[in-house]
Order: sequence, then C-alpha cells, then structure tokens
Amino acid sequence: MSPRLPPVTRNLLIANVVLFALQLLLDDDNTMAITRWLGLWPFGHDIAVDMGDGTIAGLGFRPWQLVTYAFLHGSVMHIVLNMYALYMFGGLLERVMGARRFTIYYFVCLVAAAVAQLAVLYFFQPDKMYPTVGASGAIFGLLAAFAMLFPREKLMLIPIPVGIPAWLFVTLYGAAELFFGVTGTLSGIAHFAHLGGLVAGLALLWAWRVRPPRQSF
Repeated sequence: MSPRLPPVTRNLLIANVVLFALQLLLDDDNTMAITRWLGLWPFGHDIAVDMGDGTIAGLGFRPWQLVTYAFLHGSVMHIVLNMYALYMFGGLLERVMGARRFTIYYFVCLVAAAVAQLAVLYFFQPDKMYPTVGASGAIFGLLAAFAMLFPREKLMLIPIPVGIPAWLFVTLYGAAELFFGVTGTLSGIAHFAHLGGLVAGLALLWAWRVRPPRQSF
C-alpha cells in the first residue's frame, strides 16, 4: 500500500480488507458469523433463523451496525470497486479537509446511508429481511465532496467513453440511483443508501460553508 496515502484513508482501506478477509474465513451459508453481527439488519424486530444444524440464531438490528456494516462487503468485486474509489478520492479529500474533518465527513456519510436504508426497508419493504453491507454510501459521500471541491475535473461514467465534469458525473449518477431505487431496477443494490450518503455529504459540506470554487471565464 502506498506510503503516500494519508493516515485515515490508509487505515480505512486496511480495516475494510481485514474485515472482508474475516468474512471469507468465518462466514458461510449456514453461520454468517461476521455478517450476522456486523451487517446492517432491518430495524424493528429480531429474526429467528434456523442455521441448518439444529440451532436457532437471532438476527436483527443492533446500534453498532450503523457503522460496522460499511466495513463488510458482499463479493470480491464489491470490495475492489469500493476500495478503488476510496483510494482514488479519499487521499485527495483527506489532504484538502484534514484528517479530523475527513474522518467526521466519512462516518457521517456512512451512518446517514445506513439510516436511509433502514427507513426505506421499514416503511416500504418490511418483508425484506436481509442485511446491508458495503462502504458504497460513504463512497457516494466522497463523490459528492469531490464534485463540490473540483467540479470541473473530468471523470468517466461507464458506458460513456469520454470524461465529463465531476459535477455532471455525480448529478447523473445520483439521478440514476434515484431512478433505480424508485423503479426497483437492479435489485439487490442499496440505491437509497447510496443516495443517503450523497445527500448527507452535500448537506454537511453546505453546513461547513464549503462552496464550489468560482469559475473565471
């Protein structure tokens, strides 16, 4: 890992990789040892699950899951994409914000993403009793910060083969997430968690009086 990465970003990368390694070692289709305790389970009531070996495990929401879920991932591709984005944007933003403010920002975004996901499941999908995992909500917060601080920097939006300004990239990405979430397209992805992290990031930046730089023409 690059020694040039600032400390908070570096430690977040390490924590995510270590927890994913523990998932691979300890989780399986029956026990889900790590995910059962650290994944974000729906709010409201516990769920009794037959573990397949004659035992019953209690699954349900616990307060610490508002944070711990973001250090778990569902697949190798899931963690690779999220950690690549954290590597690409996290170090730069940490240098701009400073370690303390960057840490606050990252965790506010991931908690807001969790709250948004819990609210959607509780009010609109009460029959969906599965855990949410992944750092994507916090990553969307990082995208929001990048677009706010560097709106004219070019990013690639697949499948568009050309770079587009960061502000437009994030706007299109957010609109796509809203569309997918409302229509139920691409099920199995926590679209409203992504939006929760994005909106929380923008709101926090606004509260901190962060504004896009003025453009000269």
